[in-house]
Parts: sequence; structure tokens; C-alpha cells
Amino acid sequence: MTTEQEIIDGLIDECDRMPLPQDPLWQCFLDNTQRPRPDPDTPPTAKMDCAKLHCCAKANTSLCREMCQESSTNWGAQTWQEFDHLCEYNPVEADLVTCLADVREPCQLGCKDLTYCTNFNNRPTELFRSCNTQSDQGAMNDIKLWEKGSIKMPLMNIPVQDITKCRPDMWKAVACALQIKPCYSKSRGSIICKSDCVDILTQCGDHAKFHEGQTPESICDLLSPTDEPERCIPLERYLSPSSVGDAFEEVIHPCNPNPCPSNHLCEVNRKGCLPGQDCHPFFCVPGCKLGEASEFLVNMESLIQVPTRSRQVGCYEVCVCGHSGRLEGCAEMPCIDTSRTCVVGDQRKSHGTSFMVDCRPCSCFSGEVICSSRTCLTALSSEEDRRRFTGLPCGCPDRFVPVCAQNGRTYPSACVARCVGLQDNQFEFGTCRNSDPCSPNPCQKNQRCLPNRKVCLSSVSDYPCRQYECVGRSFSCGKTQLDPVCDTENVEHPNFCLLYQRGKTLSYTGHCQDTCRKSSPVCGHNGETYSTVCEAYSDRVAVDYPGHCHAVGLVSEYSSESGCDSVQCPPLSTEGCQPVTPPGACCPLCAGMLQILWNKEQMNIFAELNERRPVAVHDILRILRLHVSVPQCDIFGYLSIDSEMVVLIVPVDERPTPLQIEACNKEAEKIDSLINYGSPTLVSRVPLSAFVVSEVRVSALSSTGRPPRGSPSSLLLLFLAILLAVAQGNA
Repeated sequence: MTTEQEIIDGLIDECDRMPLPQDPLWQCFLDNTQRPRPDPDTPPTAKMDCAKLHCCAKANTSLCREMCQESSTNWGAQTWQEFDHLCEYNPVEADLVTCLADVREPCQLGCKDLTYCTNFNNRPTELFRSCNTQSDQGAMNDIKLWEKGSIKMPLMNIPVQDITKCRPDMWKAVACALQIKPCYSKSRGSIICKSDCVDILTQCGDHAKFHEGQTPESICDLLSPTDEPERCIPLERYLSPSSVGDAFEEVIHPCNPNPCPSNHLCEVNRKGCLPGQDCHPFFCVPGCKLGEASEFLVNMESLIQVPTRSRQVGCYEVCVCGHSGRLEGCAEMPCIDTSRTCVVGDQRKSHGTSFMVDCRPCSCFSGEVICSSRTCLTALSSEEDRRRFTGLPCGCPDRFVPVCAQNGRTYPSACVARCVGLQDNQFEFGTCRNSDPCSPNPCQKNQRCLPNRKVCLSSVSDYPCRQYECVGRSFSCGKTQLDPVCDTENVEHPNFCLLYQRGKTLSYTGHCQDTCRKSSPVCGHNGETYSTVCEAYSDRVAVDYPGHCHAVGLVSEYSSESGCDSVQCPPLSTEGCQPVTPPGACCPLCAGMLQILWNKEQMNIFAELNERRPVAVHDILRILRLHVSVPQCDIFGYLSIDSEMVVLIVPVDERPTPLQIEACNKEAEKIDSLINYGSPTLVSRVPLSAFVVSEVRVSALSSTGRPPRGSPSSLLLLFLAILLAVAQGNA
């Protein structure tokens, strides 16, 4: 056996017990110095753990950075034990340790089916790193060891009294928390709070056997150095069972625990199944490891950014996950000088630091300050400025006279288009969806032109944002491929290839819906009018209000007026929801919302490396959707008029319960945290690695929040019915 997981599984099968991390014999099994060395023709990246190598740049000390790099690049290196001893419990290295934990055990929503740590069950809206039977057994084994009077830790052994008599429930909560690893805090670390640590050692520690100078406080300073509620696990919440009870089934987690083989990724099934197939709520798809020494998998054919073998911080290459199961075709990117700082006012900001300038989120990237283009009012603004302030870029009036830009985005006016940097020859009046990219036909005589509308994030002057595809007229289709689409005659086809082969025209992706047989226009958050709700959702755009788009909403919290006065919004889906209103939209909704700032230069580099194909909003949403593990939530998004990525994670049930809304909020907070901490589980993916900072807002629930008793409007029921259908049956 070669990987740690294979060894552990083998030991459990043969010995009928969970091997203990504290046991030197277990460590011996993991010693890989005697393993066969790989073939010398193996690609260089295969001998690395590129996921862990991503984390090494987060080290604050040169010692831990070098040890991390050595262990991540040198096949058979034996420095991880030394690294654990010197760096794992070093408060200075919290960012590095948390990053490595993300790679080894990503935070996932939900915990259930534990037989020992039962108080951790039925928690569908909480994040855990290791909710599985092995960790459950590990906690029980830990307690058996601790009952012998000593707690073995990497830094010390802590003598304790008889824990079967001194606060046994608290000790059980400690053992389970350390094994199950709740990601309760925003720091995503799995340490218990200092006050709990001091409390239990004061009452149950064997003080007579403490080393000279040891006290509960000094021990806990090393093991649990904080009491900040955002940075530690309060054990009190796990001293009693979850209050969710039977409501747990309102939110399911088909990929937690992972039901797939070790070399496959689990994806939520949002497409349904072909007739006669066994239908599961998940798919198992083959993936690539980020290096032979890595356990972290990515989807095949995806572009991956990994650090180069030079170990120089800031140097990366972009590779593709090939069908061989390895990273292939790597191309080096220009190195990033992470030593350059930014001057902001009278302060210096280091590379990667996020901060606010007035109302704008900003980040320092290699000496350059990258900021949102939001329009702000400041304390120094004059009364005239305040009176004329619209909240739109450049103080543009809030009239809706749309123009279609060459990047595929419809802007509410020529004024706004010019303000975001477009020249007059880079946009034309009218919405993008009203123009026909296939007229006149740009394709060759033996090809057919198909509209393929997109909104591009790369520079349109360097990488044209083509809104069509030219396809050959003769080809064969796979009838077993399930990716349902609906044509303009409301006939469903298993996939787009078969629809095209049969000479039909696409209406929308997903299963055909009776409610979308007739045209019933709706306005999307992107300012585009869609003929049906189904068309909007298949374009990954959530609906703002019924009817044609005729208004632009607020993009700033400071403006009290907008063009939305004549818009009649549908009622909220759940009482007690404190909704969010996406930038530029008129109507609020119950959802989790991310506003993401990204590096335009990085997007251009990725377009260059990807055969000059520009990065599109759909590329972003397709990858982010893989990180939404709850089928009761789905992801939508658009490019805002102030050039930020707006991502919405929306509950899709007809009448979402408070628990489902909270689950979608947690999914949004999880992704926000991964972006802001630069976690390799997310930022190793191109083009997500261009993200620099994210802000999250969630639709919190009041204490009286409950499903509505009355009937929603017929339009709202239509919206929700389509959302549910899309979640259950489209790509």
C-alpha cells in the first residue's frame, strides 16, 4: 500500500480497530522511506504534493516554510513529524496550519450516523472536517487511552485524574471535537476555547504530577490560546444533542461522507437519470491528484494552478488534469513579486492584504492596489454631491436605456458603459439577448452557427468575446450522455448534441417544464429580459422581477432612490427572512450573496494560456457550483455594473424552511472563507485563482422565522417550482 488512507483502511479491515495517531507503531506503518521510488520518466509534478505546496507560502517563519516545501516536493521526505512538532501548535503559523487542514480534510456541511460522538449528529448547517466512522472510533479510543491517567500531545503529556469520574461528558466532548473537527469558527481551526481548556484542567488535571512551572493556564496557552468566539470551538454546544431532530432530512448531504472510490470525486446529481438507470443523489467522476503524494483531487480536464518546483514564492504554472489521472501540459506563468508592498494613505500593505478604502473593498497585489469601482459618499462629500448621488458609477442617472457591450454584458446606459472603461465603439444600443450573433452568418458554408452567449471577464480588446459557435453538420452523438435540454417546441432531448442533430432549436437547458410552455417575460439580475423563468435559470441568472427589464436598482447603500419605484416585487419565500438585495437589482430575496473582487491581469493571463479563450462568468459559476454540497441550494450569478462578480446561493425548494435558508447561508460563508484565506481547495482552480477578496451577506432569520402560512403569489410559486426543477434536473 502506498497512500496513508489505503494503509489506514487496511489496518482497520485486518485489525478491526482504528489506528491511533499517538501510537509509534501507527507512525511506523506510514513511513514511506522503503516504498518503491516512482519511474524516472514520471512527470516532475507527479512526485509533489502541489496542494500542500500551495500552503507553504502562508508560513510566517522561514523554518516552517522550508520544512513545508521540503515535505511537499521531496519524494519520501520524513520532515512532517518534525514539522508537526515545531509548527502545528505554533500560534504564529495558524494560517499555514489551517491551509494544510483544508487540503487534508476540507470543511463539509453536515454530520450524522455517529455511534459514539452522538451529540455531533443531526447538524446539517454546521461544518466539520472529519465526520466519519473512523474519527468516531478514534474519539472512543482516545478516551480509553486518557483513562490511564495521561493525555499524550505532540508537545507534552498532560497528567489527569480519573476522567471516568471527573467531568466525563466534557472529556468526551473534547475527544470528539479533536477527532470530528468542527469548522465552527471563521478561522476554520479546530481548537477548543481557552476557557474550556483551563476549566477542565483546573478541575480534572493531576496537578501533583504537573512539571515545575506548569499550570492549566500555561498548558492552554500552547494548546488553546484564544477565547475569541470566531476562532475556537465552544464545547458547550456539544454537551447535549442537536435541537434539529427530525428536521435534519430537510437538508441532505449526498457527498458527506464520500461514497466514491479514492480516485473519484463526488458531485451532487442535479441532472436526474436516464430511464432504467439506478438513480443516486450523487455522481462519482474520475479525478486527478495534485501530485503523486497528494490526496486532493480535481476534476478531469480542469485547469489547475500549482507552485513551481523552484520553491520560489510567487512562481506558478498552469496544468491540465489529463485523462491519465495526472497533471499534464504545464505552462509557467509570470512570477508574482510577493515582496512588493502597497502604499495606502500613510500605511504600507503587504501582498495579499485586504482592506477598505471608503466603501470599496481593496487588495494589495504585488505592489498594485486593486479596488472595486463602487461609487462612494464620504464624510467630505458636499451637500450638492449628496443631492446628486445616484449610487451608479460616475454618478450616472438611473435611467434604463440599455447598451450591449463587446464583453457580452448589458449595461443600463451608455454612461455606465463608458464609466467602466468601454469606448463608444465597444458597445451598441439594445440588450445583448436581443441581438442575433449569427446574423450575418460568421461561419463557413459547411458549418452551422449556434448562439453561445457569454459574459467575458478577460480584456475584450485582446481576447474577443465571441457570442456564437461554428459546428460541423455531420457528427455522432452519445445517447447515454445525460444533460437534458428543452427545444422551442417544448420537446425534451437527452443532450444538446441530439437536439442539434435532430434540427431543433434550444430554448433552455434542463428538463422541459409545463409552466414554461408559454412566453412569460422576466427580468434577470443581469439586466436581461428572458422569455421564461426557465431560460433565466438555465443561464445561471436568478430572476429579479416579472416583466421586461425597465429599471436599474441600487448598487450603493447610500442612495435612497432608484428607478425601481414602479417595480412590484414578489413576496419573500419565507417569513422572518431578512433578505439581501443584489447590486443593481430591484427586489430582495432570501439567499446567501458573495461580492467578489478579481484581478483583471490574472484573467488575461489565463485567457492567453487557454488558447486565447477568454474567461467567462459561466466558467466561474460552473466551478463554484461543485463546492455547493447541499442539493437544496443552487448557485446563480452575474457581473455587476461595478465590475464585481456577484454570486447568489439560493434555496430551491418551493417553500424553503429556515433550516434550508441557513444551509444556503453556510454554503455562501464557506466559499467566502475559502476565497479570503486563499485556500488551495478553491484557488488552485483556474480561473478562481484570480479572486483577491470576497464579501458575504446572508439572509438572516428572525427568531420568529418560519415557513409562510399563507399561499405565495402565483408568480412566486412559478419561480420556486422552476427553481426546484432546475435543481433536480439541469446542468
